[in-house]
Amino acid sequence: MNIEPFALERLQSVYEHQVEINLSESGVEPLRLEELLPADEVGSLLGEPLGYTQTNGTVALRELVAADYPGASAEHVLITAGSAEANFLACWRLVEPGDEVVVLHPNYLQTHLLAAAHGARVRPWPLRLDGEGGGARWAPALDVLGDLVTERTRLVLLCNPNNPTGARLTAAEVDAVCAAAARHGAWVLSDEVYRGAERDGSLTPTAWGRYERVVVTGGLSKAYGLAGLRIGWLVAPAALTAELWSRRDFTTIAPAALSDRLGRVALAPDRRRRLLARARRRIAEHYPIVRDWLAAVGAGLSHVPPEAGAIACVRYPHAIGSEELATRLRRAASVLVAPGAHFGLEGHVRIGFGGEAPALRAGLDRLGRLFASLAPPA
Repeated sequence: MNIEPFALERLQSVYEHQVEINLSESGVEPLRLEELLPADEVGSLLGEPLGYTQTNGTVALRELVAADYPGASAEHVLITAGSAEANFLACWRLVEPGDEVVVLHPNYLQTHLLAAAHGARVRPWPLRLDGEGGGARWAPALDVLGDLVTERTRLVLLCNPNNPTGARLTAAEVDAVCAAAARHGAWVLSDEVYRGAERDGSLTPTAWGRYERVVVTGGLSKAYGLAGLRIGWLVAPAALTAELWSRRDFTTIAPAALSDRLGRVALAPDRRRRLLARARRRIAEHYPIVRDWLAAVGAGLSHVPPEAGAIACVRYPHAIGSEELATRLRRAASVLVAPGAHFGLEGHVRIGFGGEAPALRAGLDRLGRLFASLAPPA
């Protein structure tokens, strides 16, 4: 099997710890262990055995995950090494050579690249700019979905809330996706790792429970600020979850013992509410920094305000590719941003604003100076 390099992850893996300011990250500022774990629980953590855990995740952790998906139970949940492993396992099981896979675009391209590597024909399904001015939003092109999803379609791939745009599909739009898949018996894989990080505090509709062939993936990386725990999950029909558990025997085998334990701490109901409130507060406070910077810089820059996630997808009109732009910024100013080309959206950059405010302001200032140095657009 040949697989195309995952350009975004390669960029971040190589450079995110080498630059002074990292604006390529899409989650909120990571928590420190002392912020997550109450002082009276530290002693019990020191007594945690460092052996193998239950390999599909402890029952307690799976029950906590299931509680966020109506009608789900622990048997529907598989704990994985981040949502990336959950997406990998689902594609490994569901996609065969010759299948067609419909992928919402722009998107985090992991599942697109995996589907192509497994021999599928990938059919992009566009998010389009709908409306003007303050009422504009990125909306799925439902008018073409019926032509894209056919009897050859094996899988429809969503990222909701969307990366890199921060857009959300409405409940009616998710229902339309499930209905299109159901007409041909296709599966829906909905990556919902940004769910819970909404600017308006209204939880994004999940695809779970809308159709019997739905797999949902998520994790503690983005909205929870706990990427270093590498705790993700998938929620699927129980029979499929059992199959994917057996495939996990060939990958990471089991969650790290301390991560499983800390995942249970994070997802305890009261603490979960506090962590998501923290993310929403950070996003609400920092988005205006980006918005005001865009207004001040001008230079033809534009964006649609993100509905969820600590990310802004900024369009620029200059005659320079987004990868070259990101490279110049990194080399000249030690700032890392994510090129739009890494999401199938050239002429854009994704700016993460979930970190600390001083670094965000400094990084935007350096990016603004780079745009000012470029030849004006025609």
